Amino acid sequence: MSEIFQRNCAVLERWPQILQRLLAEAPESLPAELVEGNGSTLSVSGVQLTSRHDRISEAQLQADSLPANSPEVHVYGTGLGDVQRVLLTSRSLQRLHVHILNGALFALVLQLLEQDDWLNDPRVVLTYAGDQTEIKLPFFALPAELVLADDFNARIRDRLVSEVHVGFSNQPFAPDTPENLQLLEQARTLLQRDTDVGVLFGTQPGREVFIIATGPSLQQHLPRLRAIWDAADRPLFMCVDTALVSLRKHGIEPDIVVSIDHRITPRYLPPDNTAHIALVYLPRLDEKLLSAWRGPRYVGYSTSPLYAQIRQQIPRAQLFVGGSVIHPAIDLAVKMGACRVTLFGADFAFPGERTHTGWQDGDLGPPANLSRHWVLDGRGNKVKTQLNFRGYLIELERYIAQHPHVRFYNTSRDGALIAGAEFDPDWTAP
Repeated sequence: MSEIFQRNCAVLERWPQILQRLLAEAPESLPAELVEGNGSTLSVSGVQLTSRHDRISEAQLQADSLPANSPEVHVYGTGLGDVQRVLLTSRSLQRLHVHILNGALFALVLQLLEQDDWLNDPRVVLTYAGDQTEIKLPFFALPAELVLADDFNARIRDRLVSEVHVGFSNQPFAPDTPENLQLLEQARTLLQRDTDVGVLFGTQPGREVFIIATGPSLQQHLPRLRAIWDAADRPLFMCVDTALVSLRKHGIEPDIVVSIDHRITPRYLPPDNTAHIALVYLPRLDEKLLSAWRGPRYVGYSTSPLYAQIRQQIPRAQLFVGGSVIHPAIDLAVKMGACRVTLFGADFAFPGERTHTGWQDGDLGPPANLSRHWVLDGRGNKVKTQLNFRGYLIELERYIAQHPHVRFYNTSRDGALIAGAEFDPDWTAP
């Protein structure tokens, strides 16, 4: 054990459990090398931990991105200690939470570089990021470790990435873009005519609701769903827009279809023969599709600033939207009074290299072979996904955590593991 490592470990005795975990890590497994410029840094798997020219200036820039004079700050990733040192120069800082994103990487740094200075500061709290279920604000996430995060800390990494990208993800919903202004103006006539979705709230107290999405795992359940649909005393069937085609091919007419995306066309949501199907939608949906829908139509808003002005002029109830149509469908079920929500095809991933049930690979988005991201499935294995799907999963998990009075069930282990949703043993294969 090197002298540097011994000094670092002596300080880490402040957190004996963390120290034992770090001693059990395998830093020798990391392909690390020294990278030099005007200064130097470490590179791991081709990813530089910091600038190789001016680490302190970079750390100062990163620290300056946090709210000024914050008494409590969270740093995700340990890096080479530079950001921690800069932050600890602030007299207003009372607590610095440092969350390890890669245990082996931090163990390697502890062997090579002195970290005892910032670790010894009484304001520092050290944890593994994966020991928490949610991220904390305000935070700075070290960019290199968002790439290098290990599997144990991946769920928190996913939440950090989603939070960092939120501004970019919301750009299409800016209220002042010409396209959005035009779509909302076109929606005005039907918005005034159609029924407020709020009239559905509280109408199904204590009922079970099936929420049917379009993930690949839906395919295996369609025959049994058809048999249940025929039953007299059955759950309420609610589906997302792109699931309607598959359901109708199997003789299932859902009670309610939910749609929110202005790119949905009659190809994906055919309005013919829909007299007995209710449509719940958000403004901006295709006007011709809406006009052709034969069944009852219900309209609401999300909390997006996109609807701020028109919401004042034409009040309607709100549904939760976290990026995917499955969110308002689930929120509607809960607001209708569901005590149990069972999810079908809610995969948020591409099990079996397939993207959706009932559609060709790539019909509803990028094909599976272009995926560069992953989540853990219900068996603990990595399954391909795309970045926005991970964000949708995160928002669903947050929603479930906020509604402990409702039981949520998943019906497949093939897709993403959904925290807070139990596997229904009556539907789920081992």
